[in-house]
Amino acid sequence: QVQLVESGGGLVEAGGSLRLSCAVSGSIFSISAMGWYRQGPGKQRELVATITTDGRIVSGDSVKGRFTISRDNAKNTVTLQMNSLKPEDTAEYFCYTRGRITSWRPLRDYWGQGTQVTVSS
Repeated sequence: QVQLVESGGGLVEAGGSLRLSCAVSGSIFSISAMGWYRQGPGKQRELVATITTDGRIVSGDSVKGRFTISRDNAKNTVTLQMNSLKPEDTAEYFCYTRGRITSWRPLRDYWGQGTQVTVSS
């Protein structure tokens, strides 16, 4: 069983910073991509940022220049540093990983439970 445990959400004023972390544990054989998605009130889940094992990053347009994603491949952790936060960044943030549990199983997506980020104006 694969588990993703997120930490670091909370309440912050506009212009402030938060740091989200996620640790992947359990029976996972290999991981390709890790990252974060978010879902605001009344909105669809959207990409925040993902990072591959070799460091390739894909970010949503709304967070470019403000959010930084990084990962530790040895520890299977991914971190999202969020700066210059805006009220529109308010959302539930979900950790994501794409991996396989054995060498012969196909890649699949795994999700964390989510952590709330609230930015006050």
